[in-house]
Amino acid sequence: MQLEKVYEPQRFEPHWAQWWIESGIYNATVKPGAKYFSLAVPPPNVTGSLHMGHMLDHTLIDMAVRWHRMLGENTLWVPGTDHAGIATQMVVERELAKDGVSRHDLGREKFLEKVWEWKEIYQKRIDDQMKRLGSSCDWSRERFTLDPGLSRAVRETFVRLYEKDLIYRAEYMVNWCPRCSTALSDLESVHEDTNGSLWHVKYEVKGMPGRYLTVATTRPETMLGDTAVAINAKDERYLDLHGKTVILPLMQREIPIILDDMADPEFGTGCVKVTPAHDPNDFEAGKRHNLPFIKVIGEDAKITAMGCGYAGLDRYEARKRIVADLEAAGLLEKVEPHSLPISKCQRCGTVVEPLVSKQWWVKIQPLADPAIKAVETGAIELVPSMWEATYFQWMRNIRDWCISRQLWWGHRIPAWHCKDCEGITVLREDPTACSKCGSGNIVQDPDVLDTWFSSGLWPFSTLGWPDQTEDLKTFYPTTLMVTGFDILFFWVARMIMFGIEMTGEVPFRQVHLHGLVRDADRQKMSKTKGNVVDPLTVNEKWGTDAMRLSLVLGAAAGNDIAFTDERLDAARAFANKLWNAARFIFLNMERSGVEPQVPAENAAPAIEDKWIQSRLNDAAASMAKHLAAHRYHEAAQTVWHFFWDEFCDWYLEIKKLRFVEGSGLNDDWRSLLTTFETGLRLLHPVMPFITEELSHRLDPSQSISLKAYPQAGPVDAVAEKQMAVLQDVIVAARNIRAERKLDRKLVLKATVTSSTALDKVVIEKLANVEIVDGGVEGVKRSTPDFDLVVEVPKESPEQIEAQRVKLNKEIDKLRQTIAGYDAQLADTEAMSKRPEKVVAMMHEKLAAANVQLEKSQQALQELG
Repeated sequence: MQLEKVYEPQRFEPHWAQWWIESGIYNATVKPGAKYFSLAVPPPNVTGSLHMGHMLDHTLIDMAVRWHRMLGENTLWVPGTDHAGIATQMVVERELAKDGVSRHDLGREKFLEKVWEWKEIYQKRIDDQMKRLGSSCDWSRERFTLDPGLSRAVRETFVRLYEKDLIYRAEYMVNWCPRCSTALSDLESVHEDTNGSLWHVKYEVKGMPGRYLTVATTRPETMLGDTAVAINAKDERYLDLHGKTVILPLMQREIPIILDDMADPEFGTGCVKVTPAHDPNDFEAGKRHNLPFIKVIGEDAKITAMGCGYAGLDRYEARKRIVADLEAAGLLEKVEPHSLPISKCQRCGTVVEPLVSKQWWVKIQPLADPAIKAVETGAIELVPSMWEATYFQWMRNIRDWCISRQLWWGHRIPAWHCKDCEGITVLREDPTACSKCGSGNIVQDPDVLDTWFSSGLWPFSTLGWPDQTEDLKTFYPTTLMVTGFDILFFWVARMIMFGIEMTGEVPFRQVHLHGLVRDADRQKMSKTKGNVVDPLTVNEKWGTDAMRLSLVLGAAAGNDIAFTDERLDAARAFANKLWNAARFIFLNMERSGVEPQVPAENAAPAIEDKWIQSRLNDAAASMAKHLAAHRYHEAAQTVWHFFWDEFCDWYLEIKKLRFVEGSGLNDDWRSLLTTFETGLRLLHPVMPFITEELSHRLDPSQSISLKAYPQAGPVDAVAEKQMAVLQDVIVAARNIRAERKLDRKLVLKATVTSSTALDKVVIEKLANVEIVDGGVEGVKRSTPDFDLVVEVPKESPEQIEAQRVKLNKEIDKLRQTIAGYDAQLADTEAMSKRPEKVVAMMHEKLAAANVQLEKSQQALQELG
């Protein structure tokens, strides 16, 4: 029963992490008809190790899973990882580049072997981190998005959508990353505002010497591909130019003046250059007017042969040359500074190039409509609900999804092109001949699918779909999805769309969207800023339980989390306090010869026993409410308050007095041990390691994670009132001592009168006073519940006067401080411009100053 003097989580946490896995206690069983709780982990990418965002994900999920398991539900948490096509291919290519090798040097097959080697290393690293965190997964059901079973699900989905004409291949404008050499979806492009220029270029009207149309552009290099200039038909300035043409500067190509509403007479000159091959809006205009599509920037971001004298130049070098040539030709009217949004590849940061490219697309609106309805009707609940408006806005304006990527790592598109008839064959099994003409001269499409295509199937593909497996029948739809709000559209929306389309049911009932983990200054963590926190370092220094608790305490729904050393220190201090409480209990049990097991209930509990049981019942009710509502931070605060402020600071201190009095551990230890063991079960979902360690000291026959979660019982209002008065008396006596700066060891005489029955011994010991029947003169504290008089040592007139002077100075200074804060806070306009954090801190300081002023004034009054 003895515990080590010092709380050292590194000594026992790895043991329990391994024992939980080896024992298989978290492996789910198929129980048809039984109440279940299931979810799949948001699969980490096999690009590297887990970061603090993953730690938050897994901590919140594990809290929910452990709670539902202790409620007796059939619980399944599926672990797994994502192949992360573009991200993983990029990091492996970088590794090869260190040795001067490219993927093209190796060829597709050899390169994929290298990526699989990478995957094996980093999947194991991720698994080890998850296990060390205490994630109570069913490791027998671990999945990977490129597993044969999941690959079959991907192919089945592609074929079904293709057969329903919901997947098609066509040329459209795409976001192209020159570095990754692939098309990107809109969501994979990050938009940033940057300072640039607006060049005003003159286009000469053919047949009208000296007549020019001036257009403004932020990308002069694209003018090489202009195939028209647009004006508005209602623009009276250009009525005489309808049907005319202009000469494209530098290229000397004749292009038409078209009439289109894309030209706004109220904006600029009212003239717009049209480059159908390099701008999304111009692409649509080009289709409307049947314009040529001239591609002057290639996939390598260099000018193509269609750029004539600028061919082979990088796009930015070409820009410099073109601007210089325009100026030399007298065709550059002016240049203005201009702020503009640019798109960058989310993975590598390269500026994206809009290009026309033949790609595979999902016709998305037919999938989006049922997904919208699922949230509207409550079939799926988003928590917090504030995300619903964002979800609806995006889903109702969704555009077709480009799903093909020009990569090698990923699910290769299951389409075969016939070299004879140019037909396309899409089948569930690899074909041997063209389905259109029967030719055997077919070749598989070289592209792979967007990573989010396979990830969108995750909730049901991990359970064996498209087969109707027992797991699928038992655990689908899953109960919950926990993930960051930043991938609501990347992933959550696609899971909803695919889940309904493929299975006829929603993929989950609830989605909890949490904030992002940021550094102490609430800055985004990034390697560039040097503020990335390594979870392994945190584990070693503070312990996993402390890391979990610090994350959860900051995880208010919808808010980002400031991850600080101070919060980690506080969490470890909590664990240390719990450890010391257990050590005291276990030492007394051993000294008294008490068996290490939870006893029967105490037949005649003392007031503190009734009170702590009432507080425990209240905490259990709060925990159930907060966990059910996914308010994990409030659940953590509840159990923290119970153990620290109520169990340790009051209940345990009173019990220490009972033991010192010589009553041993009889009835007192019964209530104490029962409460402690129940409290451990209450805390277990938040801090699984320390609770498992301490629980096993009491009952090694069963893991605490398989025991029943405490349920709410009645609140004893009488006991709570009686205890509250007792606490107030003790706190009042302690405050008098502190305000007079009296020695803590000095025993002070006191009288207490109250209509509530109070334990005299407890007051005397915890306040260090001697309660007498009367005759005490000194400092008085009165409330409706009690009158307390504490005798304090007499001071000389000189000491009293010195104290009076000091208090008056203190009061004057406090009044000045309060007046200053009042004046600042009254200026609502100035306050509106300050950060919320600063304003909140000012309110806190004002409140503290008012409290201190009241204390100082009372102390001055008591001096007479």
